[in-house]
Amino acid sequence: MNRLGPAPPRHRMFEVRRAGPYDGDVLGEIHAAAWEAAYAPFFAPEFAARAIQSRRTRWHERIAQGEATILLAEVDSRPLALSAFSPSSTRPGFAEIHTFYSHPDGWGSGVAAVLMTETLCRMRNDGFAQVHLWTLRDTRQSHRFYAKCGFTERGTARTFDFGDGNPLEQVEYERATHSPGTGPLERSASPSAGASTPIDSSRNAAPA
Repeated sequence: MNRLGPAPPRHRMFEVRRAGPYDGDVLGEIHAAAWEAAYAPFFAPEFAARAIQSRRTRWHERIAQGEATILLAEVDSRPLALSAFSPSSTRPGFAEIHTFYSHPDGWGSGVAAVLMTETLCRMRNDGFAQVHLWTLRDTRQSHRFYAKCGFTERGTARTFDFGDGNPLEQVEYERATHSPGTGPLERSASPSAGASTPIDSSRNAAPA
C-alpha cells in the first residue's frame, strides 16, 4: 500500500520589470480588480462602478507621461501586481509610493512582497534613502502588509476626496529604503531601470 505524504510546495517564478508602453491594459486590470476588492465597499455602488472603470483605463496616459517609475510583477508569467513611485512632492529627499496594488488572484502568492522588495531596491538605486506613502485608515489588510514590509505609521493623517464629495481619512507610513528587513527577498543590488528581475520561489519564499 502506497502512503502519500504531503504534496511538495509549488515553485513559482516571479518576475519584476518596468512597465512599458503596451502594458496599460494589464495595469488597468490589476488596479481595477484590486481597488474593487479593497476600496469599493467604502463608496456608494454607482460611484464605485465609475471609479473602477476609471482605474481600468487611466494607465496608458500615466505610462506616456513618464512622471513615475511604474513596476509590474508577474507570477508564472501572469502580471498580478503593480507599483508606482516618484520623488515626493511634500517631503524633500523622500520617494513616495503613489500606487501599490495586487490583483486578488495574486493574494497569498507572495507577489506583493516580491514587488515591494524590488520597488525599494529601485528607490535605493535612484538615490532615495527614505520612502513614504498614504493609505486609508480603515483598510486593515494594507496596514498589516506595510508593517510586514518594515514600514511604520508616522502619526500623521489627512483627508482625501476620491471624487464623491465624502473625504476619507488616510494615514502615513514611512521607512528607510536601505535598512535590514527591506522585505522577504532582501537583495543588495537591483538591475538597471527597464531590466527585469526573475525570482524563483524555490530559493526565496515570500509571504503575501
